[in-house]
Amino acid sequence: MKGPSLLLHLGIILMLLLMQFVISDYALLSLTRILVLAVFASGYNLLFGYTGLLSLGHAMFFASGAYAAALGVTKLGMSIPVSFVFACLVGGAFSAAISAITLRAKGVAFMIVTLMFSQAAFLTILYFGNITRGDEGITIAENLRRFSVLGFAVDLTNASLRYNLALVLYALSLGVTAWMVLSPMGRVLIAIRENENRTSMLGYDVMRYKFVAMTVSGTLSAVSGAAYAILFSYAGATLASIEYSINPLLWSLLGGASTLLGPLLGTGFMMVLNDLASSYTDARLLAVGVVLVLLVVFFPKGILGTVRQHWIRWLP
Repeated sequence: MKGPSLLLHLGIILMLLLMQFVISDYALLSLTRILVLAVFASGYNLLFGYTGLLSLGHAMFFASGAYAAALGVTKLGMSIPVSFVFACLVGGAFSAAISAITLRAKGVAFMIVTLMFSQAAFLTILYFGNITRGDEGITIAENLRRFSVLGFAVDLTNASLRYNLALVLYALSLGVTAWMVLSPMGRVLIAIRENENRTSMLGYDVMRYKFVAMTVSGTLSAVSGAAYAILFSYAGATLASIEYSINPLLWSLLGGASTLLGPLLGTGFMMVLNDLASSYTDARLLAVGVVLVLLVVFFPKGILGTVRQHWIRWLP
């Protein structure tokens, strides 16, 4: 990433860092949630926006990270930092295993297979309710959210600390996705999205590239889920529902699939739109639906995707 693009992304991170000093407590909490979920959307966008694979099962990766972190703290006696690392490893292994199986399917079949696996994960969480607590979910006690790292006291009940941790996590995920999509491997992923058969004819191992993309995508989703469970002290079956598979797709499409900042913009837009609509009318979904239809009409490639197409062509 060079020149104006690098300055833009660094400027966004700096702006987010400074925003915590001027916004309300409620806005700080909302923005923390947006940043955590933007990591989820960024992971999804790597697979969908850049590789062209439409998954309807990413909720299982998000939930795997959330439950691994929550169970690590509450059932296995791990500290918060250890449980987070544990959740990332579990999410990475789970993503690799699911990728190896589901990538045998293509097109609509791939979409259906990922949906089936995700629903199986959701039903598994409900079936083992004595461990996962089903719809009620697992809550991490307040005292477990206070710990020390290298002699420094950490209190995750502190809203400002949670926000800064979420910002660091988002910045790291942005760096990882930028490194991937702007590297030669990213060029191959885009080539697979545009024409998989031709890419294969050029000598590239298409299956290997897709496996790497889906594994990294699923791992980022699991990391987001682990952060969500730890920062908001909750993991429940809802996080594995079809809604959490549709959401990152919607966020990526709104912000601009195949743009680095699109997932953040799409996630933030949807969260703010939902809050505003619910504060003015009980018909929240109707109001949100009307706005989304208008966006699709006037921004067919998402907000940043359309901006890049017509005005700022150097946006990555």
